[in-house]
Amino acid sequence: MGAPAVEDVLFPGIDVRVTAVHATEERVAVEASSCGQPPACPDCGWPGRRVHSRYVRRVAERPLVGRALVIRLSVRRFFCERASCRRRTFVEQVPDLSERYRRHSVGLRQWMQAVVTFLGGRPGERLCRVLQSPTGRTHLLGLLTAPVVPERAPRVLGVDEFAFRKGWRYGTVLVDIEAARVVDVLPDRDAASFATWLREHPGAEIICRDRAPAYSSAVREAVPEAQEVADRWHLLHNLSSAVEKTCHQHRSCLRKQAEADRDAEPRRIINPLPPPTLPPTKIAVRTVDRYSAIHRLLGQGRSVSEIARRLHLDRKTVRRFRDTDLDELLASARHGRPKGVLEPFTAYLTERFTGGVTSPTDLFHEIRSCSPLAVARADGRCGC
Repeated sequence: MGAPAVEDVLFPGIDVRVTAVHATEERVAVEASSCGQPPACPDCGWPGRRVHSRYVRRVAERPLVGRALVIRLSVRRFFCERASCRRRTFVEQVPDLSERYRRHSVGLRQWMQAVVTFLGGRPGERLCRVLQSPTGRTHLLGLLTAPVVPERAPRVLGVDEFAFRKGWRYGTVLVDIEAARVVDVLPDRDAASFATWLREHPGAEIICRDRAPAYSSAVREAVPEAQEVADRWHLLHNLSSAVEKTCHQHRSCLRKQAEADRDAEPRRIINPLPPPTLPPTKIAVRTVDRYSAIHRLLGQGRSVSEIARRLHLDRKTVRRFRDTDLDELLASARHGRPKGVLEPFTAYLTERFTGGVTSPTDLFHEIRSCSPLAVARADGRCGC
């Protein structure tokens, strides 16, 4: 089986014939000519039979091994032999390679569309420069296509404003809440524009909006039967603003209460602190399981070598588990070593906090006064 042709490597499935390849340190230039079936006239659909002339197009393609790839594509111009057609000649387009009025290939255009969709104009321009496909942000933004606006509005319609230019010009974005996708964009944030859109696209049952009066008046005018709700972000924002405003108005009362709580006697301990229970670690569980398996096989009369083969252990390990108590093995495995200082007291602290004791100082004194382990750790005398 021979080596693949250059056409199969550079242009798989495309009807072109490569005539020359010129490679430099910065870029690769490929000279190719179309060799597919004659196309039809784009206006009348009459098949082209007679060649008028040939000319060379310069098409930029996706980079090749880190170098910019340029195709000098020789295409044919055909006569349109239909007398009723106003077009006299037309140029063929190579499917999956060239497009009318474009200097980029179909594959490169798809790359750039993906880049500008995910990054935007200026960041996309910088990434294309790194990928050896330099282009401008204006060209990238021109590759974006507006989504198809559905004839009916989604059942749950979200509406909010955004800034084309902050402080100067604002627009309205309409979102399908259930599908999490943008439906349409309006050029302003006026009530008349939104009401007109709602009349032209019926079907909205729930409209999720902010507290702007323009959107509310548009909903009452166009779809009065729709239910208006506030979105989650504006609910939390309004709640935080109300809480901040209330605290600011009553800051003197809050300051007096805080001073009174600070000067009051510390709370008495209601419940005695339970002994800390430490959760077993993975190595402790493995030690218990291994100890049980070894002693079960020893009780069946198995030898040390046979047990080692069955459990995939070393014979020294089997002898150690045979001759050592489980408590000593667990101690050597550091059974129950906590992950943090407060790990043994998590359940107690959760219970006390839920019961209303929210002062960290009071909780610390409770633990320190009732737990020798906590006292040792606080004084730095714990050897764990």
